[in-house]
Amino acid sequence: MIRKLVALFVLVGSILCVTAAPRAAAPPARAPHAPTMAQFMSPAFPLELVAARKADRIAWIANDKGRRNVYTAAAPAFHPVRVTQYLDDNGVDLSQIEISNDGATVVFVRGHTANREGWIANPGADPRGIERAIWAARTAGGLSWRLAEGSNPQLSPDGRWVAFAKEGYIYRVPVAQGPRTNAIDKGEKPFIRIWGTNTNPVWSPDGTKLAFISNRTDHSFVTVYDTRTKKITYMSPSVDWDSSPTWSPDGKRLAFIRRPGTPFGQQSQSGVGGLGNPPGVAFNPNNPQGRGGFGRGGGRGGVPPPQTPTEQGRGGRGGAQTGTPPAPRPGLTTATFAGGHNLSFWVAETSTGDAKELWHNAAADKTFTNINTIAWAGDRMIFQVEPEEWTRYYSVGVDGGSAPVSLTPQEGQIETMALSSDGRYLYYGTNAGDIERRHIWKVPTAGGDPVQITKGDGIEHDPVVLASGKTLAVLSADAKRPQSVGIVADATGDQRVIFPTLPKEFPIADEVVPQLVMTKAADGLDIHNQVFVPKDIRPGDKRPAIIFVHGGPIRQMLLGYHYMEFYHLAYAINQWLSTQGYVVMSINYRGGIGYGKSFRTAPNTNARGNSEYQDVVAGAKYLQSRPDVDPKRIAIWGLSYGGLLTAQALARNSDIFVAGIDLAGVHLYGSNLDPENLAYQSSAISAIDKWKSPVLLIQGDDDRNVNFAQTVGLVDLLRAHDVPYELIVFPDDVHETLLYKRWLYTFDRFEDFLNRHLGQGPVLTNSGK
Repeated sequence: MIRKLVALFVLVGSILCVTAAPRAAAPPARAPHAPTMAQFMSPAFPLELVAARKADRIAWIANDKGRRNVYTAAAPAFHPVRVTQYLDDNGVDLSQIEISNDGATVVFVRGHTANREGWIANPGADPRGIERAIWAARTAGGLSWRLAEGSNPQLSPDGRWVAFAKEGYIYRVPVAQGPRTNAIDKGEKPFIRIWGTNTNPVWSPDGTKLAFISNRTDHSFVTVYDTRTKKITYMSPSVDWDSSPTWSPDGKRLAFIRRPGTPFGQQSQSGVGGLGNPPGVAFNPNNPQGRGGFGRGGGRGGVPPPQTPTEQGRGGRGGAQTGTPPAPRPGLTTATFAGGHNLSFWVAETSTGDAKELWHNAAADKTFTNINTIAWAGDRMIFQVEPEEWTRYYSVGVDGGSAPVSLTPQEGQIETMALSSDGRYLYYGTNAGDIERRHIWKVPTAGGDPVQITKGDGIEHDPVVLASGKTLAVLSADAKRPQSVGIVADATGDQRVIFPTLPKEFPIADEVVPQLVMTKAADGLDIHNQVFVPKDIRPGDKRPAIIFVHGGPIRQMLLGYHYMEFYHLAYAINQWLSTQGYVVMSINYRGGIGYGKSFRTAPNTNARGNSEYQDVVAGAKYLQSRPDVDPKRIAIWGLSYGGLLTAQALARNSDIFVAGIDLAGVHLYGSNLDPENLAYQSSAISAIDKWKSPVLLIQGDDDRNVNFAQTVGLVDLLRAHDVPYELIVFPDDVHETLLYKRWLYTFDRFEDFLNRHLGQGPVLTNSGK
């Protein structure tokens, strides 16, 4: 139902100017009692599932209509219990949950991440401002309590302490309630204050030591602090980059990754002049590096080389690279260890700091290069790489002398993993064998045949292993059931869903099972898509259609509810739109995950030519060919990179796309306005002269993924070219609004906009005049 506009102005502080425009043709055939988007959003959404190491208890965070709380459940009944009392839709985020070994305590972070100016998101416009702080609660119940300002809490195994890094120092605060007697316990003064930018604290298994990385701009150390002796020990300090400390089960040894230090040609320190302190060869005064604050170096936590992530940020990317890089000069512009290798694993005795190498990659190795994290599992070291088309897990023995053992040889994407408490088994979520979904597998960490645990038409991921070793907890969903917490028997794969209980108003009977549809792009690439066909469609009907394009672009939409919060919501939106009478198509365009490295890294994408747009056109032409679609009534919507492609579609093909909804899209790649520049030509605004179709633009002005300037600049162009647009601006909000009530308002505007431009109602547009 469309609310009164006056009330909506008060609710969200949006901008709407109204002018008349021609009425569209016939309305879509709509179900007489179609469900609302509020009904689709009625179940709570669980995320960040964790398990205690010494008790069969789990905990998770859930977003229930904007009210974010921590829940827990314990064996044998696994009855969900809410342990916090945050009952307002105020936009205060919850994240980074941890649970103690005995399952008695949880810690978590309240408050969204800071923007580039250090401002914590405040979409509720609280005049007092919002902080980002660490909180704690007992799983037995009671009120939660604040520990300290900070984030990324590391809860000690006994649940007594929380360690965290802030401003280059290591802090430690007690978890217990009660008065704090000194500045350290209040979180006002560092617990460990040494030279360098100190990050990534990791507790030893007995909770008496803290390992962390001390970044020194051109090298880094793995460091151990003993809380009993109050002594700092560096693990075989060198000129190299050390990272990813991981403890042995008995806490006597510590493994880490070592890479060569920064060669002259890559050094970027500012320098202070004089014979011994010149600026680095790569120093850029407009973007200085290594300025981590008073007395501390900069850098990125001891991991200098660029990583190869399976997931990247959700905003736009920079302009296309040009020019030919200079030839490498070994030892001067590039660095390796003696023998030519560039990565090694080391194990140190924490009592002395003496370390020895247990394994290194080969000279000129192309496989074992981008390893960023290792984990100690029994007598093995576990790590992930992407040698060819798919990510793989490998293990090596901690005593060295053996080559890495491949653990996951299947053809599929691996996104989540967990280890059994004894380190003997690796559990992981993958689309191997079912490329449009996710299931849980396990494999011995010493090597062996992987075994599939969960099967069928569901989507299971994010496994955590319960202490008894007999059961797992997972996050799961299917085509009609939203994301849930499930308890899975390790031996049989049988699952019992424990949270949430679907509300009576949830329209499960109105949902459809999306169809997998393959299309072929103009260059011949096969594209996977999901199509939602309205249940009430009749022979001879010609319905309006809507294309959904995901963001990322490092994402994959599935044949069921998605595991990421926004894309879970987007799936629900597509289901809702199908109940409104629209044929909906979700396109997994090139550049996304799930279909191999070649697909994810396809040539000429984004600023290098925007080749993925042809996948969108192929989807639109497929819809035009369907007998149940009106080829003259096709719209498009998407967020972030999906907003980018929505703008591309409207600018390049207003002849195909009659309207679009662009949420926080990128409209100009990079900063070059030269019409001959490839990045500019790849941008939506390069085709602004062809843009005729109306667009609904939506963005929060505290967006940390896509600069709000992208919408400011686009609106200026739309005004100049007399393109009809409507605009929703959410003050103080982020990339995806944190307020449930703003989502409700957004969907009212969705419905109104699509009804008018695809079929019915008076057209109200913000023309900017």
